[in-house]
Amino acid sequence: MLTNQRIPTFTPLTLVAAMLRLLDFAFRSQFAITVGLTVACSFSSNSALADATATLPLGITANQPAEGASVALDNGTFMVPYTQKIPGTDIEFEMIPVPGGEFTMGTSEDADGFVEDEGPTVKVKVAPMWVAKTETRWDMYKEYMRMYSVFKEFEARGIRPVSEDNQADAVTAPTELYDPSFTFEYGEAADQPAVTMTQYAAQQFTKWLSRISDVQYRLPTEAEWEYAARAGTTTAYSWGDDAGDIEEYAWYFDNSLEGPGVVGTKKPNPFGLYDMHGNAAEWTINEYTENGYQWMVDEQPVDATAAARFPTNPYPCVARGGSWEMDPPELRSAARLASNDEDWKEEDPNFPRSPWWFTSDPSRGVGFRLFRSLKDLPQETIVQFWEPLPEETKMDVESRVTEGRSGYGLVDENLPGEAAKLKE
Repeated sequence: MLTNQRIPTFTPLTLVAAMLRLLDFAFRSQFAITVGLTVACSFSSNSALADATATLPLGITANQPAEGASVALDNGTFMVPYTQKIPGTDIEFEMIPVPGGEFTMGTSEDADGFVEDEGPTVKVKVAPMWVAKTETRWDMYKEYMRMYSVFKEFEARGIRPVSEDNQADAVTAPTELYDPSFTFEYGEAADQPAVTMTQYAAQQFTKWLSRISDVQYRLPTEAEWEYAARAGTTTAYSWGDDAGDIEEYAWYFDNSLEGPGVVGTKKPNPFGLYDMHGNAAEWTINEYTENGYQWMVDEQPVDATAAARFPTNPYPCVARGGSWEMDPPELRSAARLASNDEDWKEEDPNFPRSPWWFTSDPSRGVGFRLFRSLKDLPQETIVQFWEPLPEETKMDVESRVTEGRSGYGLVDENLPGEAAKLKE
């Protein structure tokens, strides 16, 4: 049954007004939808780009920088220089991208200044990598040295205990210097190269830094070091064959009467690396071989990283580049320095002698530089760069730990924060 309802009446004027309101409503709705979709799509695209950029490893960018060093990679990204801060500090260091390639390692027999242990020459392929712009400085190394007291305090308080189950995640820190006046006689400024540490101590530094920063650092192989030093050159030095130009590029015996220079104050090599010649000779991971690179000719390692010859004895191991205490021929790109623990620890009264420190020259001219592979090395490989392999070194370390003259400390991204709490 129909009820009484008021039926509206429409005049032409009211009909036009209604139609205009409907058109206005439709326009506004469509505009809102369009704007909403545009904003949403834009936000989604920007978010995706930000997410993609955020997932790139440190030192990799999606776009080639307008200026400065960069290395183009096969996937369309670029290796670029970057600055890394040591977690928990304001201490920074710079890493420079080095392109991959192939080079001839060593010195040919007919070259001027040929030394027998620099041959036979061998061609080596090298993968892209980052190399520290300068040698490891005292401000960097002293932060690692500080871990000795930190680990001792942890042990006394029962904090972050180390056991057989987690010792693989631990390092030792250098014991306090027996005679600081020897190590620091020619300076301990923050921007001078750190020196007198053993190869083992340098290995442990790279493990410590890697685990607190979550970026894999290590010592180089001899082949990697020489490739970085030559920087595409085939001459005795990265600037040419004339040693007369050495003053512009290196701290060496004639211009270093007051000791090692401030890092990065001479001219760099073509890769932008400073002090590859002189200032501090730099540890590699390789043991020294009297017959030079014959083993590489025989074994044909696939690339420079695989050309690691891990030490079977504490010495001799190889440092490269020469130092502020040496003459020009010892600073050549191919020159090798073999360590000698008996001579370099001659003044150490301890038994066993320190696994972390040298006490006699030429160790005041021996330091190291950080290297980083483009792709992280597998765990079973990187551990050989970080840990001592010679049984004698392991025994010396354990002897110190057992006697309470050293100790282990767990190293992870939480360490800097936990160490800072000790000061509270």
